[in-house]
Order: sequence, then C-alpha cells, then structure tokens
Amino acid sequence: MRNRSQSNDLAHRVVALAFAGFAALAPLAARASVDDLAAMRCEVTKRHDEAVQRLKDWIALPSIAAENLNFPAGAEHMAKLAREAGFQRVEVLQTDGKPGVFATLDAGAARTVGLYFMYDVKQFDPAEWTSPPLESRQVDKPGLGQAIVGRGAVNQKGPQAALLAALHAIRGAGKKLPVNLVLVAEGEEEIGSPHIGQLVHRPEVEAALRKSVGVFMPSASQDRDGVVTVSLGAKGVVELELVSSGEAWGRGPTKDIHSSLKAMVDSPAWRLVKALDTLVSEDGNTITIEGYPAPRPLSAEERAMIAEATKRRSEANAKTQLGVAHWIDDLPWLEANERLESQPTVNIEGLVGGYTGPGGKTILPHRAAAKLDLRLVPDMKMADAVAALRAHLAKRGYGDLEVNVTGGYDPTSTVATAGLIQAQVAVLKQLGLDPTLWPRNAGSYPGYVFTGEPLKLASGHFGLGHGGGAHAPDEYYVIESTNPKVQGFDGATMSFVEYLFQLAR
Repeated sequence: MRNRSQSNDLAHRVVALAFAGFAALAPLAARASVDDLAAMRCEVTKRHDEAVQRLKDWIALPSIAAENLNFPAGAEHMAKLAREAGFQRVEVLQTDGKPGVFATLDAGAARTVGLYFMYDVKQFDPAEWTSPPLESRQVDKPGLGQAIVGRGAVNQKGPQAALLAALHAIRGAGKKLPVNLVLVAEGEEEIGSPHIGQLVHRPEVEAALRKSVGVFMPSASQDRDGVVTVSLGAKGVVELELVSSGEAWGRGPTKDIHSSLKAMVDSPAWRLVKALDTLVSEDGNTITIEGYPAPRPLSAEERAMIAEATKRRSEANAKTQLGVAHWIDDLPWLEANERLESQPTVNIEGLVGGYTGPGGKTILPHRAAAKLDLRLVPDMKMADAVAALRAHLAKRGYGDLEVNVTGGYDPTSTVATAGLIQAQVAVLKQLGLDPTLWPRNAGSYPGYVFTGEPLKLASGHFGLGHGGGAHAPDEYYVIESTNPKVQGFDGATMSFVEYLFQLAR
C-alpha cells in the first residue's frame, strides 16, 4: 500500500501543478475546465484497480500473428474494450490476414483525433522469464517501484490500457469527451503490418480519418530518469526470410544426409552464409547491397535535436540497459546517436538450419534459412529495398535463394510544427517537464499509412509512464512509481486526459 500511496500522491502533485500553471496562463474560457480535470483525476484514482485488472486480462490473452494464436479472439476482445470505453460504432474488419478493429466515438466535438492501436504481441518462451509472461505479476523494480511483468505490458497494451482508462475516467466523472475519436487497431504489427492498408484505406475508415487532426499511438515515453522524448517519426522496416535449399539450387542434398558426405556434396547452409556475407561489409555494419536506395542525410535541424537529446540522456544507463560495452567503431555517444538516427540496417534475426539440439548429429542439412529485418530511413522505400536485394543476389549467382517477404512498410515523418506534436509539447511543459525532440524512433510502426498518400496526416506517439523489455523476456510496465521523475499507471492515464483536452484547444 505504501507504493500505491506514493504513486497517487505524486500523480496528484504533478497534475495539480499543471492545472495551477495552466490556470495562470490560459484564457478565462479555459479556466472552467480546471475543476473538471480535478474531478477526472479523482475518478482515475477511484478506478485504478479496475483499470489495472483490465490490463491484466488483456495480457492474459496474447494474440501472436506469427503463430496464428488467438485469432479472431484478439480482435473480438479489442472490440469489447472499445465498446466498454464508449465507442458507439465498433466493427471487426476482415483482411487477407488477421482481422482489425475500426471504431468511432462521436462526442459532438469540434475536433476529431485518430488513434492507432495494436492488439498483437511478440512470441515468448516462458523458460526465459523470471515471472510467467501471461500472469501479469507485479514485481519490485529497484529505483522504479512496482511493475507488471508480462508479454505486451509496455508494447503496447499498458499504454493503450492507460488511454482506455482515461476515457472511462472522463465518462465516469460525468464529463464530456473534448474530441471525437477514430480508432484503428490491427493484429499484425509484430509481423510487419502486411495488411494495414486493407484496414486504413477502406472507404469508411479513410473518410473518418480525413476528419482528424492527426493520429497518435499511446506510448510510455519516459526513460528510467524520467526524460520524455517526443518522436517525430519512425524508421520503416522489411521483414523477410532468405532460404537456401538443395531442391531450388539443384546442388547439394534434397534431404538431410550424413556429414561425412560433405567431402563430395555441396552444402546449402554454407551457400546461405556466403550469400549473407555479400550483403554487408566485413564488420557487418555497412550495407553493400548493389543499387540499394540511399538514405537522406540528417538535416541541420535533426542534428540539433540529436545533440540536445544526447546531452540529457545517460550513455552509461543506455549501455547498462542494453547490456553492451561498446558502440559500433567505438563511436562517441553523440556520433553513435547520429548513426542510430541516420543509418539503415540489415540485421540477422535468426539463422536456422539442420540440427540445433543437444550434442551433435553429424548431418549435412538440405535447407537453411535466415530471418532478416531491414530498417529504412527517410527517402528509402520498402519496394526499392526488396528489389535491390533480389537483383543483388541474382547478379552474384544466388538467384535460387528464396526471398520471402512477410511484412514491412516505408519510414514515416511528421514536422515538429504539426498541431498534434505541439499539443504534446504543451502538455508536457504544463506538467513541468522539458521534453526532447527526436527525429525518429529507431524501431518501426506503420505510421506511413497515415502520413503518406492519400491521407497526409500528422502521426506520432504520446504518453507518460515507463516500461522496458519489449520483444524480450521480463517485459514490464510501471504501475506504482516510487521514482518522483517517472509516472505510474494513474499518472500515465492523466497524461492522456490532459492531451485530449489540449488537442481540443
């Protein structure tokens, strides 16, 4: 109970400070909302337990697109959450892959805001976790407080649950939602969103989104030190598999054979390794695919953003959190961040071939596969990257390798002057926080469907709170914060209340 009390007191102090500052600066017409916001803050506190339970129930139902797990159950649960949060129109939409959810909430407001959710999560191996990944146990995180551990806790069910909790609190306090909402939720984000266009570009979905000032995805944007980053975009991504087989090659075995026969039989596994080696420089850090699309150099404005953010971020904490001792080429902290923001990547996610169990099996495998992801920065297109990869392999005699693209999309960018972004900065400053601007996330999300043709909307991420371990064992999301610089679940919820009201202004 001590941690819960500390978290609530912190949330009350921070939000009260924001209200006081806003009342002093805002026009008289806006001051009437201060009491309303205070009432909603009380409602957030009152509904804390039910909101956390909603998150736990959601984590207990993992939808994993790569494993065809819990479909359409995941979409149906997402639709249920939307209806309970007050969306009047909620539809489960079919695609050529996993279903999505489209929902609208008409509050009779002058402005409309788009929401992007994902209800799917990454795969997990329970043996790698210290706490069962679907049980949502609350554990103590030194320096942070009590956190829920579970797959999807921070990526993205925790922040999304906080946004839903904000909608429940606004309605529970008897207040009117200040903006109309359009929600698009997909179930394939973790496999590269191969069918997101079939959701967003449906006529009724596009028509609803065209009315919006932009689209945002709930996030936990505070690091362990409480520093808040406002990101202006994200890298694009291509997810694919390269497969080398004796059948397609016409050499090597068409079934696994005894390894002693390597003396006279070609190896598809070695062929794959040799092909992979042509994609990058000797150290693996520079792309050498012939004809690969060129990245746009960092602008002076982007370099300034990175320089300012680098001053405020701890290099030591970053290395500790990532478990690394050196950056590429032993680059200094600033140059490492510039490289992170400006460079595309070719990454090997996994290599699979032959026997990988205990001991040896002395076989010559007939098939080997590499799972790759290619990260893209502005001015690079997914289609161009894939075409260059195929042509490169063919030119070097590896045209028999299968290039199986499973998902992906182009990078996305939004200008810092967009209203959607300026509202984020305004809310954070009202809360006494000084956010850093960041050119783009090194990770990816399919924001291109909103920022690109034909919608051309602003898109971004927003939300206080902290979590970690996305895609990894022991993923967590802070619920009861003991760190005065980091918000817990209630503080994150109130940040969404503030943001929605700021967007209305």
